[in-house]
Amino acid sequence: MENKKQNKKILLVLIPIILVIALAVAFFVFRPKPAEGSKAIVIQVVDNEKKTEEYSFKTDAEYLRQAMEEAEGLTFSGNESEYGLMVIEVNGVTADYSVDGSYWAFYVNDTYCEYGVDTQPVYDGDKFKIEYTK
Repeated sequence: MENKKQNKKILLVLIPIILVIALAVAFFVFRPKPAEGSKAIVIQVVDNEKKTEEYSFKTDAEYLRQAMEEAEGLTFSGNESEYGLMVIEVNGVTADYSVDGSYWAFYVNDTYCEYGVDTQPVYDGDKFKIEYTK
């Protein structure tokens, strides 16, 4: 009887661990893979006054942050964390959520980005929008 209770306790501990490992493996197998090679992309910036600047260029960047660094005239900065760069300033305009609820929203092909700038893949023909949002 004691043996059965101990086996149940072990199973109750092992099952969640196995599920977490399975989910982690599935994420790494099925996550979007960055495209390599020359890609033509557009990065559009919409600031706090709804002024729009557009950067069209070719890049070999695999992720959005690399492409942003290559865009001539585009400037940005932010805070680094274990999750990557949190963009706070774009082209001299600061969005600080803790001050007034504003932030920089990122879109790819008119869909809200699911990843941060460090992990958002870049594909040929992508159109990114960085928009001041409050």
